[in-house]
Amino acid sequence: MEAGGTVLNGAAGVPDGSRGAFSLDSTVPGAVPRGYDAFRDAWETQVGAAFPLPNFTPDTTADLRARTRVARLCDVAITDIHIASTLRTAAPAGGCDEQVWLHVVRRGAWMLGGPERSEQTVPAGQFLLRHVGRPFHFEAVPHTTAELLVLPPEPLAPLLGNRSIAGPADTAEVRLLTAHANMVHATIADLDPAGVHAAHSTLIELAKAVAWRRFDDAEPLLVPALAQAAKELSDRHLADPELTPRMLARELKVSVRTLQRAFATSGESPTAYIRRRRLEEARRALTAQSGRLSVSELAAHWQFADTSHFTRAFKKHYGQTPTEYAHAHRPA
Repeated sequence: MEAGGTVLNGAAGVPDGSRGAFSLDSTVPGAVPRGYDAFRDAWETQVGAAFPLPNFTPDTTADLRARTRVARLCDVAITDIHIASTLRTAAPAGGCDEQVWLHVVRRGAWMLGGPERSEQTVPAGQFLLRHVGRPFHFEAVPHTTAELLVLPPEPLAPLLGNRSIAGPADTAEVRLLTAHANMVHATIADLDPAGVHAAHSTLIELAKAVAWRRFDDAEPLLVPALAQAAKELSDRHLADPELTPRMLARELKVSVRTLQRAFATSGESPTAYIRRRRLEEARRALTAQSGRLSVSELAAHWQFADTSHFTRAFKKHYGQTPTEYAHAHRPA
């Protein structure tokens, strides 16, 4: 459906109600009138009564400007959110008395509080995993970007007890969990019942890994998440001369051989993936409207040994030399 010109991508029509999804962007002024109402309606339609929204303060409901992506997989809800305005609850969140929440904050800060807990703040670059025994208040400062997972208590509460587990958001376990959550967002509309079950089981196993602060790199369920986490890490470091399969393996706390086995399922080695992505970025730069680099500068920037190596690799991949490609595809 559409709201104010913004597309809400739903995964409706699933007979057993095992999944739902939507995305909404109300950060552009006027794009989505009453952004909170559009968000609430999409949430209630796609996520459902098992995850009721709390009551929010009037300033939140009057002017919610946020870019959100939400997926529900059985008894797990995954929300990626960038908040441009104020987000603050007026009353504790309702619903189930027991849930496990994971907050991964990339920018800004997320504050949590409750009648029997001291207030906790999750700053940028940190995560917090905790078992919530009763409803609680929360608040996010403007321009906060975070990933939030609401998880069932049965498999996780025994591992947590009354503890809250916090730490850097770039730990291997959190990287794998958020990489898998990204895959769920991307594929949820196409999952069959077996795919829903596998994706859900992997989410639970990776949440346990965050609680344990380690993961089992021999667990077959985690292979796709490991490969995806390595790809996301590679994409953030494509221009880094230190980017190698060994560096990826070190950051993800696995052996190079384990990483190679994870990539083997897609028929591409880690080295081949890094080279292909560097070539793709170089290709985009060749036709950029401004700030265009020379072929030799592109070769150096994307970590090719020299211009000749870059030109040969580019022609093998795209069928033209960089210069030929630039002449053929630059706007007049």
